[in-house]
Amino acid sequence: MTHDPIIISITFSIYFIIVLLIGWYAYQRTRDLSDFILGGRRLGSGVAALSASASDMSGWLLLGLPGFAYAAGLESIWLAGGLLFGTWLNWMVVAARLRVFSYAYGNALTLPEYFSNRFADTSGLLRGIAAVFILLFFLIYTASGLVAGGKLFESVFGLPYIWAVAIAVLSIIVYTAIGGFLAVSWTDVMQGLLMAAALIAVPLLAISLAGGGNSAIDQLNALNPELLDPMTKIDGTAIGWIGIVSLAAWGLGYFGQPHVLARFQAIASPRMVPTARRIAVTWVALTLIGATLTGLTGIIALDAPLLDDARETVFIVMVNTLFHPVIAGILLAAILAAIMSTADSQLLVSSSAFTEDVYRTLMRREASERELVMIGRAAVVSIALFAFALATDPDAMVLDLVAYAWAGFGAAFGAPLVFSLYWRRMTRHGALAGIVVGGLTVVVWKQLDGGLFALYEIVPGMLFSALAIVVVSLLDRQGQARLGERFDEVREQLRVEMRG
Repeated sequence: MTHDPIIISITFSIYFIIVLLIGWYAYQRTRDLSDFILGGRRLGSGVAALSASASDMSGWLLLGLPGFAYAAGLESIWLAGGLLFGTWLNWMVVAARLRVFSYAYGNALTLPEYFSNRFADTSGLLRGIAAVFILLFFLIYTASGLVAGGKLFESVFGLPYIWAVAIAVLSIIVYTAIGGFLAVSWTDVMQGLLMAAALIAVPLLAISLAGGGNSAIDQLNALNPELLDPMTKIDGTAIGWIGIVSLAAWGLGYFGQPHVLARFQAIASPRMVPTARRIAVTWVALTLIGATLTGLTGIIALDAPLLDDARETVFIVMVNTLFHPVIAGILLAAILAAIMSTADSQLLVSSSAFTEDVYRTLMRREASERELVMIGRAAVVSIALFAFALATDPDAMVLDLVAYAWAGFGAAFGAPLVFSLYWRRMTRHGALAGIVVGGLTVVVWKQLDGGLFALYEIVPGMLFSALAIVVVSLLDRQGQARLGERFDEVREQLRVEMRG
């Protein structure tokens, strides 16, 4: 069965109309910068959980991960398992504390502002450097979403790649610039549910057509038994500890993802976190299992094997092959949902970093709330256009782009954030050292290759960042004395709020 572009176009159009209506409704409720950036800190547990999860996963969940499982078999479970554990740990360790700490330290709306307030940085240096790293890595991350969108529209409608990417850019810009954080969060709920449904339906049908689970396993084993061995590559060689650690270490990246952390800041109460955590972990488990099974079943469901440069389209090809055009249109809209649910959040966080941490802090301290919201919307458009320029390479792989940006955020902000929430002796100089060392380690390590340098750059990035924080903070005794008392007050406030 092949897709019908007309039916799929109608499905996509309905989807866009719903998203734009949500954006317009959110626009009516966006009155100031706090609403635009964090939705007034009033998200419920379900919205916060699904929005954090959907914005985290992006188009790579339906393109990159199935493509990896298609090419590597059960080697991919190390990546999926690391992400699942990282999701749970992030909600356990960071969520409630960041909600309380970010509000207690001057109602900080952005991650750079939180660091600045937490460490009493009046120079603007800490805030500015954090904002620069956010803008740098989000350009790469957003570009990955646009590449995914380009591949979707190119594959489905036969459009030239550059036009396909341009449509993806325009789609995301419109409702993000209009509705801000509320539009992004509310649409993420719808998009997250659609993504989960698609990733359950596709592998289940493929397994059914293969004659059931045991039959599917037998067919995979007959093709290549290494596909079902998580300890070996498909050529029979051992993955090795570097390979396993590199894949599982993706879970470490959650601690530093600004678009995920923003949902923690925006949840209405820290007491909602346990419920939100259960929802988020359940959603992530279902979708990761579904994405992995999609890649594995694609090996036996497709008549002809996909070439290496086309393996990330395995979900698209399976949908077009297995489903009626009407259902295919709905399932393909799930890819669009995955792309938009992350790219919109990335654009909003980047816009927030520029508006709050660069424009208001360094350029126009006297700017009105109305002016700041206008600048925020203009920044969404500008950043999207820069990301578009990075996404014009049709040979770019979604998973590769995501891996670089994911490592950058995890290394630059992961250790500084966790230490800032738990260690009273951490200082401004320690935070600055952690952000710079972590971010630069990723950039430098990425340029090296072979041997130990084949280790995923997030691992050395976070280790060196943590070491820099500890060493520099312990040497900065004056900074410790100045910040410790306030830290104790906020920690006690956290205990009171969690008790209710």
